[in-house]
Amino acid sequence: MNPEAQQDVSVSQGIRMMFYMMKPNETSFQTLEEVPDYVKQATPFFISLILLELVISWFLKGKPPGRLDDALTSISAGIFSRLPSLFSRSIELTTYIYIWENYRLISLPWHSPWTWYLTFLGVDFGYYWFHRMAHEVNIMWAGHQTHHSSEDYNLSTALRQSVLQIYTSWIFYSPLALFIPPSVYAVHLQFNLLYQFWIHTEVINNLGPLELIINTPSHHRVHHGRNRYCIDKNYAGVLIIWDRIFGTFEAENEKVVYGLTHPINTFEPFKVQFHHLVYIWTTFWATPGFFNKFSVIFKGPGWGPGKPRLGLSEEIPEVTGEEVPFSSSVSHLLRIYAVVQSVLMLAFYEETFADKAALSQVTLLLRVGFIILTLTSIGFLLDQRPKAAILETVRCLGFLMLYRFGHLKPFIPSLSFALELMIQGREDIMAKSFRLLTYSFQNLFLST
Repeated sequence: MNPEAQQDVSVSQGIRMMFYMMKPNETSFQTLEEVPDYVKQATPFFISLILLELVISWFLKGKPPGRLDDALTSISAGIFSRLPSLFSRSIELTTYIYIWENYRLISLPWHSPWTWYLTFLGVDFGYYWFHRMAHEVNIMWAGHQTHHSSEDYNLSTALRQSVLQIYTSWIFYSPLALFIPPSVYAVHLQFNLLYQFWIHTEVINNLGPLELIINTPSHHRVHHGRNRYCIDKNYAGVLIIWDRIFGTFEAENEKVVYGLTHPINTFEPFKVQFHHLVYIWTTFWATPGFFNKFSVIFKGPGWGPGKPRLGLSEEIPEVTGEEVPFSSSVSHLLRIYAVVQSVLMLAFYEETFADKAALSQVTLLLRVGFIILTLTSIGFLLDQRPKAAILETVRCLGFLMLYRFGHLKPFIPSLSFALELMIQGREDIMAKSFRLLTYSFQNLFLST
């Protein structure tokens, strides 16, 4: 996909692409290089819809659609999941191109509307089975659980994506490479993902007859629920007909309680991403017998020796509807600080993606390291970890060092002179800066 092609997409097209309403004649490309990076250019539409949801929720319910700390964690997970694409093309495309170039059976015409609609169905069908297996195979659930870890349900939840998920999802799309050109596949892979953004909301209720055909907020709320009736239901991406056909459909009835059946109670991005991998590792070694160990990896997350493949439904904790989501207890001042740093980091992330072709590999690696450090530090601040003040101090000093060696620049040019004064290169200045920053952050924590 080609970021340079972004200029060819109008605002009207941008709005329509979020709802899979683009036409074949405006989204058909002969080569993969011509395909715009629709997901990349969707950022302003993500932000606009999140703000619109906030306004509507305040108007209808008198409160925001979720919690600030949870939203920051979802955005962090979304950024985390996109970082590998700075260095290489997605494995979903790489493997698809390899199969297409070496094993394709026929080549359907890239410009035919029939190819476009067939790919729409094929990608959505592949997504259904990937999504279902991501819930039914423990090692795949280790990636997908990230998306379900939010205890809120709003548009920011849609951004809570896994960095691991793409390493298994490609398997379910690969049969399409036997006859569908990569350029057509790349378009629908993005549109399928973008469509699923708007269904993560509670401000839209029942959509009438559309509920019979397409995936809607009501259907997807069930999928995100941890109520017993919600578990392993409604896997659809765009068309809910797959769930109706394969017996996994469940309509929304009683109040849905969101999140994992066993909440992780943290905002720290590494735990959000990888905690279930750690659980699999420890369970694998604690489970006796080769076949049982094999089952720990490839059967359901709820499986145990002597249980059915997907576990026992009666072991799923019951919900009362009165559950209180895990929230950060930090002060308002520290929340404001976390928001400001998140906004600056998001701008830095966008700039890095925009400039990646012009950046050296060293600069790119250092920038990614700084983004990860920032995400981790914000998570530590919200979790009130004992080492959060020290980590934030190191992060701030890391920013100064990266600026000193030309790997990044401040967003406000007038700050350059002040930064130059702070990084004269003398050890005593750096030592004093470290002590001063640590003292400031510790006082900020003590004030909470």
